[in-house]
Amino acid sequence: MFYSSKQKSIEKNELHPRNKHRSQYDFKQLIKTCPELSKFVSINKYNNESINFSDPEAVKVLNKTLLKHFYGIKNWSIPKNYLCPPIPGRADYIHYMADLLSSSNHSIIPKKVRVLDIGIGANCVYPIIGNKEYGWNFVGSDIDPIAINSVKKIIESNNLTNKIECRLQSSPASIFKNIILPNEVFDLTICNPPFHASLSEAESGTQRKLKNLSGKKKVKTTLNFGGQNTELFYEGGEVTFVNDMIIESSKIPDTCFWFSSLISKKSNLDGVYRTLKKVNAFDIKTIEMAQGNKVSRIVAWTFLNKTRQKEWTKNRWL
Repeated sequence: MFYSSKQKSIEKNELHPRNKHRSQYDFKQLIKTCPELSKFVSINKYNNESINFSDPEAVKVLNKTLLKHFYGIKNWSIPKNYLCPPIPGRADYIHYMADLLSSSNHSIIPKKVRVLDIGIGANCVYPIIGNKEYGWNFVGSDIDPIAINSVKKIIESNNLTNKIECRLQSSPASIFKNIILPNEVFDLTICNPPFHASLSEAESGTQRKLKNLSGKKKVKTTLNFGGQNTELFYEGGEVTFVNDMIIESSKIPDTCFWFSSLISKKSNLDGVYRTLKKVNAFDIKTIEMAQGNKVSRIVAWTFLNKTRQKEWTKNRWL
């Protein structure tokens, strides 16, 4: 939930200390940044200014405003029914990854960093935040041509072509193959994997989401509200996708310092850990994140031993 200046200052302590969205949002200031937002802001039942989060257009305009206000992105849009992610949570992932890289670099966040965003979607939010906050360069991959075209428009219209590149994954069964080029290396990979295991499960999740947001027992379900099929589900669900990612990463162990992925379901962690042990990951980190009542975690892994890590740091970051 986002709050206005009518309330006392609220610090969202669960968010990362460097997250720009820890404090309440001042809708009056946000509307100055993007006047289009004003028509979606109203007083809710708690007598606070807010928007209707079950309205995808309102959420889209809010995201557009936040990206402009906090990150200087003047031109941003996504096609109808594509995933419109919560900006604070996306920022948290980036900041925690900065801390992870820092822990391998004498407590200094490196600047010469190349990141691979698996499943960039149509919104380009992770690369935008990572570039604006830390100056990192990104490659984003996706299996959806419409999403890739959307990201290209965002990149070009905000003069980010030298900072962010997007690549179409021609093989939906592959994750790194066809994306990481010969002799190419990355310092970090990030991923927000498809959450559901099937279309029916995704549609049920959409129905629950709409009910929770609207507060109504019965709501009209909009197919793919907040995400296309490829964004929402993968056969076998989140744990299968991440396990497939881990197995693929083990075949290219020297192409990246830290591989990582979000894990939404805590119950999936044991299976992920078993797979990481099976492929002999050298080190594994689990980082908890929270946004409101929602708790998720990042699992990161590397195949580089201590000697190789020191060489990487010396040759790429210093």
